[in-house]
Amino acid sequence: MSGLRSAANRAVLLVTGALAVLGGVALASTTDAVRRRLPAALPRLDPDRVWLDGAALDRWRAHGWWAAAVIAALALGVLATAAWVAYEARAGRLRHLPLGGPGHARHGDVTLSGAALAAAVGDRARATPGVDRARVRLLGRPRHLRAHVTVTLAPGVAPRAVLQRLTRDAIAEARAAAAPRTLHAEIHFEVRAHAPRRLR
Repeated sequence: MSGLRSAANRAVLLVTGALAVLGGVALASTTDAVRRRLPAALPRLDPDRVWLDGAALDRWRAHGWWAAAVIAALALGVLATAAWVAYEARAGRLRHLPLGGPGHARHGDVTLSGAALAAAVGDRARATPGVDRARVRLLGRPRHLRAHVTVTLAPGVAPRAVLQRLTRDAIAEARAAAAPRTLHAEIHFEVRAHAPRRLR
């Protein structure tokens, strides 16, 4: 994830969270139990406040466009949220990697599938001595590549030795395939649980 997109996501979440907290505090201030505990200088809502009385509702109903406008605004909000979630879900994984130097891709140039490269790195990692299972995900964009490798170690294997072998073999080959781009690798180790022994 790029720094700009990450900062934008954090800003959106911060603003949304702040609005939710302020709205919750404002609504909670209408109850007596909360009002007694709030500082005297803090503004609070009147518990008898009427947000939309009958007269105001009748005035809005006199305009035929307002119901359609509210429905359209809510629909746009839902669609925008769904599009943002879909973009975030798809933007993380690397889909295609143009072969050749960055900035030199032309229409019709050969590209390498990110899923195929991840599968090849995963096969190479699983062939490493001491590795029981391995999962590889390629994230980011062609100019900012990250390999997220999760390795399950065989029982009794030292992680240090496996890390050296992975760095020398699987990760080195992935970096050579992505050259001249830089590939940052994150390797996470897991230990396979021993099967419980049954006593007879």
